[in-house]
Amino acid sequence: MKKVVTVTLGPSEQDFSFKTKFLGQQFEVTRLGADDDTTQAWELMRRHQADADAIGLGEIGDHYQVGLRTVVNKETKRLLNVVTRVPVTTGATLRRLLQVRAVRHVQHELGHYFNNNIVLFLSGMRNYDMAVAMSDYTKNLNFADALFQTGAPAMLSSLDQLELYAKGIKWALPAAPREILEKSLGGLKKKRIVAEVARSHVIVGTFAELKAVGNPANLAGKTVITSAVDDERLAYFKLCKVNLVIDVSPKLFDQVVGINVIEAMMLAAIGKSPEEVSDDDFVEMIDELKITPRLLHPTGKFRNIRRFAFVIHPLSQEFIRKGFPIPKATPKFIMDKVETLAAHMPPMVYCKMENIISPTGAEAEGWLISVGGTPKEMLARSPEFTYRRLLQAAEMAEKLGAQIMGLGAFTKVVGDAGITVARRAPLPITTGNSYSASGALWAAADAMRRMGLVKVNKGDKRVPAKTMVIGASGSIGSVSARLLAMAFDEVVIAGRDMKKLEELKKSILKDTPDAKVVCSIDYDSLLADMDMIVTSTSGAGKKILDITKVKPGCVITDVARPLDLPPEEVAKRPDVLVIESGEIELPTKVRGMKSIGLPNNVIYACLAETIVLALEGRFEVFTIGRDTEWPKVKEIYKLGLKHGMKLAAISGVKGVYSDKDIAKVVELAKKARLNWNGGGAAPAAEAPAKKAPAKKPAAKKAAAPAKPMPAVKKMAATKPATKPAAKKAPAKKAAPAA
Repeated sequence: MKKVVTVTLGPSEQDFSFKTKFLGQQFEVTRLGADDDTTQAWELMRRHQADADAIGLGEIGDHYQVGLRTVVNKETKRLLNVVTRVPVTTGATLRRLLQVRAVRHVQHELGHYFNNNIVLFLSGMRNYDMAVAMSDYTKNLNFADALFQTGAPAMLSSLDQLELYAKGIKWALPAAPREILEKSLGGLKKKRIVAEVARSHVIVGTFAELKAVGNPANLAGKTVITSAVDDERLAYFKLCKVNLVIDVSPKLFDQVVGINVIEAMMLAAIGKSPEEVSDDDFVEMIDELKITPRLLHPTGKFRNIRRFAFVIHPLSQEFIRKGFPIPKATPKFIMDKVETLAAHMPPMVYCKMENIISPTGAEAEGWLISVGGTPKEMLARSPEFTYRRLLQAAEMAEKLGAQIMGLGAFTKVVGDAGITVARRAPLPITTGNSYSASGALWAAADAMRRMGLVKVNKGDKRVPAKTMVIGASGSIGSVSARLLAMAFDEVVIAGRDMKKLEELKKSILKDTPDAKVVCSIDYDSLLADMDMIVTSTSGAGKKILDITKVKPGCVITDVARPLDLPPEEVAKRPDVLVIESGEIELPTKVRGMKSIGLPNNVIYACLAETIVLALEGRFEVFTIGRDTEWPKVKEIYKLGLKHGMKLAAISGVKGVYSDKDIAKVVELAKKARLNWNGGGAAPAAEAPAKKAPAKKPAAKKAAAPAKPMPAVKKMAATKPATKPAAKKAPAKKAAPAA
């Protein structure tokens, strides 16, 4: 029977002895505590080497390999040197291998778990190899070595700084980590490390270190990486409401033992000293024993909270007024200066959203980060101006721990629509346009269904209606056109560049050969025939369409931000349903969210895409550029349903449309259609058209108006009606200017 003795500086009252089978051999393992007395530890090791096959040394300062430098602990070296007859180890080699494997295992098993986490190493030098492994997934690494050992108030914030610090060490480190804690943790220094624990997502340290700096306030919800977690230690973590404990030392026996014990048992089993055993030899034994880290959930429920950031900005001077205490009477020329100044301000956190919980159990939280430029200011400058603000926001998001960032409103339109920002940003970027397109059409379809003006028969392959997409060559517009071409009888794709429209048409017909697609850059004359219109332009307040020419009962989905149809335009046509794209309702009541101009718990679809990707753990560049991919639109729609996202109540410029509101629009639309002349005038101006027959210049002409009325359903019948409309048009255009 092999005999292994572990001498530790821990309390002797926790000593134990047990027998077990390990690597095919029988073992007796005995623990001897020296009660923080290195002299007693030295004597125990000297005495027991005579009757042991290997000795482990625990709870003592270790030698460190940091970069190319080895830091030797003189007291540990003295204790190890007393054992000359059998192998002796602190478990450093096995600990290093198990730490790295633990990081890789958790990252894989829990789905990108460490991506951009803020990780605090209470000793970076002792856990250097783990830190190197962790750096593959996050740059947010902080090391408390300098604070613990010298009292320096700042954290080391990179591997380079840690290596530089290790090179500068000229003193002998205390033998026990507990000595370091007792000497350095006092007053402001302790407050500093306690605060650092609170802002971190993952804390790495020994149990003694964690207990010295942790408490129920700053450890709640955190992930802790440590070793040798027994029932007593787990109870402490439960008291502190720790979310996840990653124990890098496996529980191979009923009794929890430290890594130094397991390495000593391995050395005894193969009869070699530590110097004779390579990393590959240890890996082979690890694989044979099927060792994996223990993932413990002290509270009984594991919460895998993913984090996101989303960029917002003011759409106009009015939004700037709401964000800052600026008097309403401020002259316009001063507001113009304020608007310009705001565009140059650095990004700032607007609010933090918490408690977003999917039906699957996944959770997300994130920050809304505001950049100051309005669309007017962004258009007045080169795209690089906006790129730099967005990259500053991305750097801020990374430091906060966000794992993906979305671009909102006009920030996703500027320049190449997110491509450059995604290439240069330190974390994945999405514009949210896939879900914006999905949400817009989702809302439009629901609105048309509720209005009931377009009848769809059971056997119809397509909706017997016509639709138009204005801004069709853009990201949301192009994918909207593709989907509508599959569902509607006819689609008009409208924009400013005929060449781009023709290319889009060719692409649509390749996917949907039997679709009817019409290109137009002068589309006003076609508005009168449209049952649905989607506007998705970057007009930034410019007039996009003449709403007076739109067919009564038409559903207009305004996806643009700023809106293509301001309230004063919408007010001209109470018989037309104008909806503000498709907003999304979150599955749970969100905490901490400030107003973004929508009802509580309702968000824009582009923000919803960012959240859905976070909930799914899809930390990747998802939607960028102007060619939104149809498969991604379908995918994000399905993922949204999976995570409990719902289409919010249909809303317009005045708020949510009730069933009563929609019924009123339908009533007015049906009435207006009785006298609709194909866009010559708005419904409010229809009355004079009825007086036209009163002139009666001749008996033959008196009956003339009666003939076209039954034929108004046919496109040809609308042509004669456009002639008198031309005379009325100037009077109609003068009205908005008044």
